[in-house]
Amino acid sequence: MTFQMPAVAGLTGLALRVRDRDAALRFYRDALGLQVEAEDNTLYFRPEGGVFTLTLEVDPAAPRRPPRSVGLYHFALLLPDRSALAAILRRLLESGWPLDGAGDHGVSEALYLRDPEGNGIELARDRPREEWPRAREGVAMVTEPVDIKGLLATAPTTAPLHPATTLGHMHLSVNDLESGETFYAGALGLNVTQRSFPGALFLAAGDYHHHLGLNTWGSRRPVPPGATGLLRYGWRIPAAALPVLEQHLTARGVFFEKTNGALTATDPFGIAVDLAGG
Repeated sequence: MTFQMPAVAGLTGLALRVRDRDAALRFYRDALGLQVEAEDNTLYFRPEGGVFTLTLEVDPAAPRRPPRSVGLYHFALLLPDRSALAAILRRLLESGWPLDGAGDHGVSEALYLRDPEGNGIELARDRPREEWPRAREGVAMVTEPVDIKGLLATAPTTAPLHPATTLGHMHLSVNDLESGETFYAGALGLNVTQRSFPGALFLAAGDYHHHLGLNTWGSRRPVPPGATGLLRYGWRIPAAALPVLEQHLTARGVFFEKTNGALTATDPFGIAVDLAGG
């Protein structure tokens, strides 16, 4: 039995372990404008439209994730259009929050920054699909400068993250692309969309440019137990596809847990992947 991740599948959220609650609130609530709910030592951040959830588990005693180690490279928050991206850029510039850089990838325009604990974040907007650069094997993402002046011209005022902002993709630092492809393409049924970028692999549900990036650009050192950083992230897939996935994982000998109908498997890099139907 084989399984193909349905094209309508999408990312629903992620969870990070952090040390500093107040710094997280200043960034995610005050700078980005996400709404927040608190429950004991857990913070839940969502855009106004509630399309995704960023969960922060606060543990002041957690060891810090070593720089350039296996784990999160960045997570991408996808805004619905260019003016929405420009408005949040203005907000960040006015708040004095630093950017790491920017890149025009052909399929999208992206801004890069880090939260107070060094977790990488991409803020992006997609170009129309008919404008995506393509090669024989799939998309052909590039990295070119962003026209920042032209971008800012599309939004004269600031705004928080747009209510329709989604979790566009996850990008992970890994120690082995082959084992990543075996798990994400072979077990979870994602399509490889680009493998021509040196040291990287991009995968997606359907023909999207990528829902997942893997790279070996940094150190391959492991993360200490209980360290800060990425704990898990989640997918929502059609309910009818969930039992097919369950049978597929069982046939491949991939261990998973089942809770209230949802499945959780752990990738080769220690990151939990939640898959729920709906």
